[in-house]
Amino acid sequence: MSGTRQRRPGSPAQQRFWGWHRLRREWAQELVIDAGVRPGQLVVDLGAGDGVITTALATAGARVLAVELHPGRVDQLRQRFAAVESVRVIELDLLDFRLPQRPFQVVANPPWSLAKSIIRMLTEPGSRLLSADLILSRRLVTDVARRGVPGPGQDRFGCEVTGRIPAAAFEPAPPHPAAVLRISRRSPLPATRRRPDRR
Repeated sequence: MSGTRQRRPGSPAQQRFWGWHRLRREWAQELVIDAGVRPGQLVVDLGAGDGVITTALATAGARVLAVELHPGRVDQLRQRFAAVESVRVIELDLLDFRLPQRPFQVVANPPWSLAKSIIRMLTEPGSRLLSADLILSRRLVTDVARRGVPGPGQDRFGCEVTGRIPAAAFEPAPPHPAAVLRISRRSPLPATRRRPDRR
C-alpha cells in the first residue's frame, strides 16, 4: 500500500508503513447503511483516517470511537469532530485497542496488513461485538467467509461476503480488489461482570 515508512514511537526496531486508501464519501455512506447502524449504537471505526466513515456513522446517530494512529490524521480528526459530542477520537495502534465492555459494532476500512489480527481481536473470548463490517482484500474476505473466523471465535461468530468494492471507490486505488466482510454474532453475549458493591 502507498505511504511512507516511519519508525513507531517506542519501538525503534520496528517500522510503521503509513498505507492509506481513502474510501470515497458515497461509499462510506453506503457501507454504514448496509451495516444497519442504529441511533445510539456504539460503533468503532478502526483506522479512521480522515473520518469519512466516522462522519457517516455520526450522521446515522451512532456513538463513535474513531481509532487512528497517524499523528497528522489524529489532529485532523480532533479538529473535525471537536464540536461533535457523539464522536471520540482515540490515538492508538489498532492492536492495542481495548474492546468496549458494552455491546458494540464495527464499521471500518482498516489496514489490510492487520486484517487477521483485527478479526482475532474482535472475536476473542469475552468480546461483546455484535457485528463488524470490514473493507478488506477480496481474497482474504472470500477465504474467511469460506473457512470461518480464525481461532476460538469460530463457534460464536459467523461471517459472509456482503459486497464488492470497486477500485474507483478509493483514492488512491488499492493494489488488490476489495470486498466487505461481515462478522455477525450467533451466540448470546457474555454476561456482564458486575462490579463489587463498595458501600
